[in-house]
Amino acid sequence: MKMFAVFFLMLLANVSGLSISTLESSVERRAFVSKSAELVATGFLSLPNIANADIDTAGYGDGPRGLKYKVIKPPTDPDSPSPQRAQKVKAKYTLWLKGFPDVNPNAKKVDSSKGPFGEKPFEFIAGVGQVIKGWDLTVLDMKVGEERRIIVPSDLGYGAKGAGGAIPGGSTLYFDLELVVLGQMSQLGPEQLKWLEDNPL
Repeated sequence: MKMFAVFFLMLLANVSGLSISTLESSVERRAFVSKSAELVATGFLSLPNIANADIDTAGYGDGPRGLKYKVIKPPTDPDSPSPQRAQKVKAKYTLWLKGFPDVNPNAKKVDSSKGPFGEKPFEFIAGVGQVIKGWDLTVLDMKVGEERRIIVPSDLGYGAKGAGGAIPGGSTLYFDLELVVLGQMSQLGPEQLKWLEDNPL
């Protein structure tokens, strides 16, 4: 099997090789979770998704491009808007490998916005590649207050390379994800509008 792939991660040099659970500062956490928009895979042939083979997805909806999701908590206002591309948002999350802990006792927590001194939601600009593709596709479909469980195939996550030594290549990612804040829209000039047009999700 031949694979032609280019996967790059926005990792600070001093973070490489550390367990994600040690990443405490917002800069480190952003560096781990984020991917640069221009560093995308080309011609990727995804690996067999063995990690997801024995996970019960009953009750999960089908999202775009292989995503699975389940709404755990409805939005605060069902009539409220969803984020737009280039809009700032904040989200709470916990990332698991090998499934969710109430389903698989071998599930492993890898990262979370919950820390020993409280919870700090993660802020990013939606739909522009600052986070993994699975997050962008999911958050743009959510509303404030909504919480979902999402199952992210590896090609919408960290791909064949994995991340930071803590996420092996080809891993399916399991997130508890809650959208908590809808922020300001980015200022969009001609250059930004053209980029959005040239780079659909």
